[in-house]
Amino acid sequence: MVFATADVGFKQEVPQAQNAFLEDPVLVSVLERLLPDNVLKEIIPDLTQIAEWSITEGAELIKRMEDDQPRLRQYDQWCRRVDELLVTEAWKKQKEIAAREGIVAIAYERKYGQYSRIYQMAKLMLWTAGGGLYSCPLAMTDGCARVLELLGTQEMKDQVYSRLTSRDPSQFFTSGQWMTERPGGSDVGRTETQAVWNEDKKAWSISGFKWFSSATDADVTMLLARTHDPDPTIAPGNMKAGSRGLSLYLARVRDDEGKLNGVRIHRLKDKVGTKALPTAELQLEGMVAQQVGATHKGVKSITSILNITRMYCGLNCTATMQGLVLQAKEYARRREVFGALLKDQPLHLATLANMELQYRATIQFTFYCVAMMGRIEALDNRLPDIQDRDLPLLRLLTPILKMWSAKNAFALSQEAMECFGGQGYMEETGIGRIMRDVLVNTIWEGTSNVMALDVLRVMTETGGSVLQVYSDAVRGMLAPLKTRSEWSKSVKSLEECLVLIAIRFTSYATLEGRKILEASARGLSFAMADVFAGALLCQHAIWSEAKAKVHSSNSIAATEAQVDKISAQRWCEELYKRVEHQIQTLGQDERYDQDHQMLFGLADARGANTTAPAAGRVTGHAYGEAKL
Repeated sequence: MVFATADVGFKQEVPQAQNAFLEDPVLVSVLERLLPDNVLKEIIPDLTQIAEWSITEGAELIKRMEDDQPRLRQYDQWCRRVDELLVTEAWKKQKEIAAREGIVAIAYERKYGQYSRIYQMAKLMLWTAGGGLYSCPLAMTDGCARVLELLGTQEMKDQVYSRLTSRDPSQFFTSGQWMTERPGGSDVGRTETQAVWNEDKKAWSISGFKWFSSATDADVTMLLARTHDPDPTIAPGNMKAGSRGLSLYLARVRDDEGKLNGVRIHRLKDKVGTKALPTAELQLEGMVAQQVGATHKGVKSITSILNITRMYCGLNCTATMQGLVLQAKEYARRREVFGALLKDQPLHLATLANMELQYRATIQFTFYCVAMMGRIEALDNRLPDIQDRDLPLLRLLTPILKMWSAKNAFALSQEAMECFGGQGYMEETGIGRIMRDVLVNTIWEGTSNVMALDVLRVMTETGGSVLQVYSDAVRGMLAPLKTRSEWSKSVKSLEECLVLIAIRFTSYATLEGRKILEASARGLSFAMADVFAGALLCQHAIWSEAKAKVHSSNSIAATEAQVDKISAQRWCEELYKRVEHQIQTLGQDERYDQDHQMLFGLADARGANTTAPAAGRVTGHAYGEAKL
C-alpha cells in the first residue's frame, strides 16, 4: 500500500493567474458602454498588455517590494544626521514603469478629451495588480497635478506640473501629500505647522511636525500650514485660528544638491499593512516652499486633491475586488471537495455570486464617478449639465464612493480568504497581504464616519439641493424601465428607497434633529450608495439588452445581457429592507441617548460617586504598552 508523503499523494491543481482585461467581461462591458467605439478599439491593446504585465513582471516586483521593505538610516558611521530612506530597487522600478506607461500622464494629455480619465482609470485598475502600493504616490501625484493645473503659477506649471505629467522616467516627479498632524487627522483645522514669509529667499519657510506622511521619497509635496501675515507692519505670529488660517504650499523635498529641504525623518511608521510603502513622521524646520492659490484658502484649494485621491481609493478597492473574484472563481473550477468541484457546490456558489454582485455594483459606481470627473476636467464647466449636475453630484458621490467601496472591499477580501480555505490564510497565496493593504482605504483620506459627515456637509452647503440632483439622476436611469413589467419590482424598490432617504434628510435637517441625523449619517451614506449602484446596474442591463438585440446572432451577447439583468434585479429587489434598516433602525430618536448610556453611563455614574479609579482598572500605562 502506497501512503502519502511530502512528495507522494494528492497535489492540488494550482490556480493560474489571469489577464484581468481578457478574463473579466464586466470591466470590458462597462468600458464598451462608456467609451466611443473608436476610442475603445484604440486602447484595447494597451489595456491588454498592462494586465499581462501585472501578472508577470509586476507580480515579481510586488514580491520583491514586500521582501525588502523600506528602512531608515538616520545617522552615518561618523554620527552625522543623514536621514537616508532606503527602498528596494523594485520600488524605484515601479516609478519608471508608471512614468513610461503614462499612468498619470494619460489623464492630462487628454488625447481622448472627456474619455481620457476613463482610459487612465481603466489602465490604473489593471496596473494595480502589479503596481501594488505605488498607486499611493501616484494618487497624490495626480492630485498635485490637478491643483497646479487649476491654481499653479506659470513657473509651477513649467517646473513641476510638466514633470508630474511626464512619460519620461528621467523627468517624472512624484508628489507627497503632507496634511496629517498629531492634533487631528481629518480635522486639519487644528494644524500646528506654520508658514513664515522669508523676504531674502522670496519664499515661505515652513516649520512643524507632520505625523503621517506617505510617499516620503517623493520629489515634491503639497502641505497645509498656518500662515503668518507677511505684512512687516504687523507683529509676527498674527495667524487665524482653525481652518480659516490655513494656506496650501508646494515644496521640493530635496534641494538642487540632493539634500533634504528642511526635512528630518523622525521615524518610519509601523503599520498594519501597506508595508512596502514608506510612511513617516517628519519634522520640518525652515522648509522652503511656495504658496499655491489664495492665502487662507488652503482647505478649499485641496478639494481637487481630495476628489482625486478618494477616487483612487474607490478604484483601488474595485481593482482588489476584481482580482479576488477572478482568483476565487479560478480556484472553484479546480478544487474538488465532497465529490464535486467547488463551483458546483450550492453554498459556495451562493458565496461567489454575492462577491460577484458586489464587485459589479462597485465597478459601475466607480466608473460613473470617473466619467463625471472626465467631463468636468475636459469640458466647459459653464455648460448646464456640468454646472448643475456633474459638479454637485461628484462632490456628493466622491465621499460616498470612498467609504462604501472601502468597507465592501475589505469584507470581500475576507470572503475570498475563506474561499481558499486554509490556503487562503497562508502568506504565500498573497490574500493576507491584500486584505491588510485594502484595509487602509477605510482610514486614508478619512474614516467612514468622516466621509459620512462630509456627505452631511455637502447637503448643508447646497441647502439640500444636491439631494434633488441625486434623486433626479437615479430616476433618469430608471425612466426606460417604467413601462417594462419585468422591471416593476426593481423600479418600485429603488423609488421607495429614494423616499426613505429624502424623509430622513428633510425630517432631521434642523438644529434639534442634528444629533439624529449625524447618528444615521453612515447608514444614509451606505443607503445612497446602494440605491445609486442599483440604478446603474439597471441602466447597464438595459444597454446590454439593446446590444444583444443588435447582435442577435451572437450568443455571448445574449448570455451577457441575461447575466446583467439577473445582477440588476437581484441587487434592487433585495435592497429595500437593507436600506430601511440602515436609515430607520440606526437613526431612531431615542437611540443617541441609549447609545451614550450603554457605553459611558456606568462609568460616568461611578465617577460621580468617587474620585478613585474604577475597581480593577490599571492606570499609568499608555494604550498598547505592555509591561511584565
